[in-house]
Amino acid sequence: MSMKEKIPVIAIVGPTASGKTGLAVSVAERFGGEVISADSMQIYSELEIGTAKPTEKEMCGVPHHMVGFLSIDKDYSVANYVADAAEKIKEVRGRKKLPIICGGTGLYIDSLLTNTEFSDIESDLSIRQELYDFANEHGKEKLYEELEHKDPESAAMIHPNNLGRVVRALEVLKITGIPLCEHKRRSHAAPSPYNVCYIGTGFENRELLYQRIEARIDEMLTEGLIDEARFLFEHESVSTAAQAIGYKEFYPYFCGKATFEEAVSQLKSDTRHYAKRQLTWFRRNKNINWFYNDCYESKKELYQAVFEKISEFLEEK
Repeated sequence: MSMKEKIPVIAIVGPTASGKTGLAVSVAERFGGEVISADSMQIYSELEIGTAKPTEKEMCGVPHHMVGFLSIDKDYSVANYVADAAEKIKEVRGRKKLPIICGGTGLYIDSLLTNTEFSDIESDLSIRQELYDFANEHGKEKLYEELEHKDPESAAMIHPNNLGRVVRALEVLKITGIPLCEHKRRSHAAPSPYNVCYIGTGFENRELLYQRIEARIDEMLTEGLIDEARFLFEHESVSTAAQAIGYKEFYPYFCGKATFEEAVSQLKSDTRHYAKRQLTWFRRNKNINWFYNDCYESKKELYQAVFEKISEFLEEK
């Protein structure tokens, strides 16, 4: 497939609180586009405040897809996202509009735009339980050591504390006899159908980003974040959404094990660390064109610089 045959897509990425939503809406207005969210928590219909879901006012009439369409009691994987978002891209392009991917969930974005094909390796609950039992008895460190021994390549890409991913990597190896990394390599065998212009937004001075994060959290608290967190806390079976940053930090407070102030402090700390992880993820993609908020006199100047880059991209295609 030649570049001219590929679907042009704009991907606006960056850490939390970096201004992605506002930029995506302006790009959509300027180039006749529609926004497709790439946020793993904004998919839930019950969660508004803690996920920083864009409001009707912030959307400015621009259609937004993959936002608030799923109940918190439903399972949803990256494979589900890739299939659903790919369909949305086709629909947007079918309306002769420009698809604009916007979000901070790097795994969603990369899996979608690099055309990852997920093999249907169903979970084996007995194997999975066996692995979790081993971790409970001997410690997750020992389970990680087993992964290092049997699949060192996958282990190098998984944090030792991420028990779920460690278990999944060993589960896939036990089921198929093929390391998880090899499955991933095979999943990228087909070329991507997209011609992507990556736009990254952030701050050159990291402290300015952290100030934005803290200010946003203070605003969320004013808007009722604590009530949303309590709602999730009372739905213990909702594991994925319940463990999201912005909610889980309040559980010790609800249990009487921490003060409200301590919970808020933990939330701000966790969100800063999350932003760091997002930046680490996106830095690996050398195709991202970065535009830093603090390198421009005004938002208007930054937006204009982005518009020029996108115009060049669209002319080249």
